[in-house]
Amino acid sequence: MEQSMAQGVSASSDEPNSTVGLNVFDGLRKGDPAPFWLFRGVCGAWGIDRGRARLDLITVSENATFLLLLDARPEGVVRVSQPGYVGGPLAVASEISWLNALHEVEGVHLIDPVPTVRDSFVTTIHDLHGVGWTVISTKYIAGTVLEDLDNPAPYYTTIGKWAAEFHDQSRRWVRPFGFTRFSWDVRAMVGPSPRWGRWEQARLSDEGRDVCGRALRRALGVVATMPRTSRTWGLIHADLRPSNIIRGEGGRLTVIDFDDSGYGWYLYDYASSLSFIEHETYAPELARAWVEGYEGVAGPFGGDELDMMSALSMIRRLQMLGWTTNHREDALPGGLAAQQAPGSVLCAKRYLRDPRWLLNAGASATPSESVDASQGANPARAAASRGLVLPGNPCNPLTQSDADSGAGREAASDIRKGA
Repeated sequence: MEQSMAQGVSASSDEPNSTVGLNVFDGLRKGDPAPFWLFRGVCGAWGIDRGRARLDLITVSENATFLLLLDARPEGVVRVSQPGYVGGPLAVASEISWLNALHEVEGVHLIDPVPTVRDSFVTTIHDLHGVGWTVISTKYIAGTVLEDLDNPAPYYTTIGKWAAEFHDQSRRWVRPFGFTRFSWDVRAMVGPSPRWGRWEQARLSDEGRDVCGRALRRALGVVATMPRTSRTWGLIHADLRPSNIIRGEGGRLTVIDFDDSGYGWYLYDYASSLSFIEHETYAPELARAWVEGYEGVAGPFGGDELDMMSALSMIRRLQMLGWTTNHREDALPGGLAAQQAPGSVLCAKRYLRDPRWLLNAGASATPSESVDASQGANPARAAASRGLVLPGNPCNPLTQSDADSGAGREAASDIRKGA
């Protein structure tokens, strides 16, 4: 055990400098080549012939992610961790340790980490200023990210099922010596100094901020009543949603991203599965599909669990609203970033009226819940860009009245069935 963790970290694992951030990649757009210091370091660490290789940007979010091509063919994905974000090389090695252990879960498909020439899964590459960046590489997975499909809804039962299987493994798994990951407690999510940005700094009207604050306090009250035990709290993926799952050949699904994994409420994985889209008219169908998949493995939820997962969903919504205050808009599909502030107010109103609104088929709404431009709304519709426009509600994804009509429910059901 002790040896396996030690092998997860390269000998060059200097402590990262937390004063440096991903802004060093601000000048890059998707497809641009990586800085030469990074390209050279990756080739050296993984023994790659520079003359055959390219390293092109995929995206910048919590980390910078690059596509590794050899002889113009995609071979791997390289992830460059923001200095100080997860706790340095040992924390990243712990992430890989759990990922490798999860490969033993039958029927679940995961990315494969690639060891360096030193037989470690994690290395540190220094930039031109001597700052150490923690870097890993995984094998390339051909396919389409579920988020980019016209209809990701049919896969939510599988997402819920896999979350339950991850939780079962987490409860039984004996951590190797030196294992360390951060926690997704309330302070990390929505505290005064959260891991991501503060939701209060988003573009909200005074009324919208008040509504969100009242919903948050109600949700936090529910979380405070849940005891933290081995059944309710443990190691979780924390971001098991369509943007982190690839559908490959023959419909095979592969989970590709574990960088947010840490200790938290197990039911937080329900909340994270709906990140950024809770306000959409089809979200309740996704929520119920997730529950169906989870209960198929772990058994029916009790009422206190349904209350807890609903509270965590409200908290997660505001946590991700904070995330938008200090992340690039192109980290989300087109138009979705602009919907987060008005969508959060809408979710808060619904939560205050019915905490289980995402799970209750008859969630009601009033015309007053349409988006107000003063909340920072943008008419761009992210769902339309993914082909998820429901009949009767083609323009404004944040107007609930159509979704609550019989036609709206039938359309949402069609989406889930892939019609």
